[in-house]
Amino acid sequence: MSTSESRSPGREHLRTGVVWDAIESRLAHPGAAQHARIVDIGGGTGGFAVRLAEQGHTVTVVDPSPDALAALGRRADEAGVADSVTGVLGDIADLESHVGSELADVVLCHGVLEVVPDPAAALRTLAGVLRPGGLLSLLVAQRHAAVVARAMAGHFHQARALLDDPAAGGRGRRFTADELIALLSGAGFTTEAVQAVRVFADLVPGSLLDLEPGAAAALVDLERAVAGRPEYLPLATQVHVLATH
Repeated sequence: MSTSESRSPGREHLRTGVVWDAIESRLAHPGAAQHARIVDIGGGTGGFAVRLAEQGHTVTVVDPSPDALAALGRRADEAGVADSVTGVLGDIADLESHVGSELADVVLCHGVLEVVPDPAAALRTLAGVLRPGGLLSLLVAQRHAAVVARAMAGHFHQARALLDDPAAGGRGRRFTADELIALLSGAGFTTEAVQAVRVFADLVPGSLLDLEPGAAAALVDLERAVAGRPEYLPLATQVHVLATH
């Protein structure tokens, strides 16, 4: 990350900076593929895909939104990496038919597991497109924080229902870290790292970040500092897991 980016991070970096740091660190590891084949399921407009392509990787984005894929194409073209980014209209149900026979080195699945009919089956599908030892980056909404958020908004019945029902509220499932690790294990994955994402970012008023010099950068530093501390995991809006297959 450049010095200017660390001094003045954008809103998207506040939300995804911790996730990006973890992925980038793994891809920079001496044992990692220098030109990895990456599949980004639900990658939308290419927030991760284009950046990964700029680092020399080849990325296939599978997404059900034609508009998102059109924006992805424009973004990749503007960044000069159109040859390294492929957008495919589809979803996780038919993922294997879209990515071909060559197994991926890395699969990104961010914000998708919450909305699939069968999370366990979806993870088995992801395992099927990963090479042995390949890396899965999984980002999901976290249930404990969702309970707190609904209670803080005065939706007490929704908060109570969500305590025991991961799909209460009709906005997709919410997972605890333990539930996620168990699902991954059942699909043949080994969990290597669990991170808290957006512990504070959703609580801090945007006006403070806009008006206080250095506030955004300080918030990013704070998010990084608590990401790996298990005591903050229940407070995080999202849980990020790195797992190998």
